[in-house]
Amino acid sequence: MWGRVLEVMLGLWLVLSPLLFGHYLTHQPLWMSDLACGAAMVLLALLSFWRVTRYAHLLNLAVAGWLVGFGYFYGGYPASPGFQNNIFVGLVLLLLAIIPNEADQPPRSWRRYYQQQAESPAPPPASEHSRR
Repeated sequence: MWGRVLEVMLGLWLVLSPLLFGHYLTHQPLWMSDLACGAAMVLLALLSFWRVTRYAHLLNLAVAGWLVGFGYFYGGYPASPGFQNNIFVGLVLLLLAIIPNEADQPPRSWRRYYQQQAESPAPPPASEHSRR
C-alpha cells in the first residue's frame, strides 16, 4: 500500500501548491484545478485502503491525465511554475497509480501455498536409524 501513501502525500502537495507558488491570486482556473485534483487524489487513494473499493486508485489515472493535459495545453509557453508543477505531479501520479495495492507482498499463489503448508499437519519426526 506504499503507492497509496505516496498518492496521498502527492495530493496534499497539490492542495498546498497554490499557496507555495502564489498563483492563487493570479490564476483562478489553475488554483481551482489544483484543489479539486488534489482532493480527488487523496480521496481515491484513501478509498483504496477499503477492501470494497480497492481499485479506486485506478481513477487517479484520469486525474493524472487531466493534470498533464491542463498544464500542457492551458499553460502556454513558457509555462509558469504552477503549470509545470501540474505536469510533473500528473506524470508521477501516472507512475504511482498503476502500482498494485499489494506490491509489497509476495504473489497470491505463493501466499496460498505457504498458508496451506502452515495449515497441514507436520510429518512425524524421523527416527535415528533412518537418518544414517
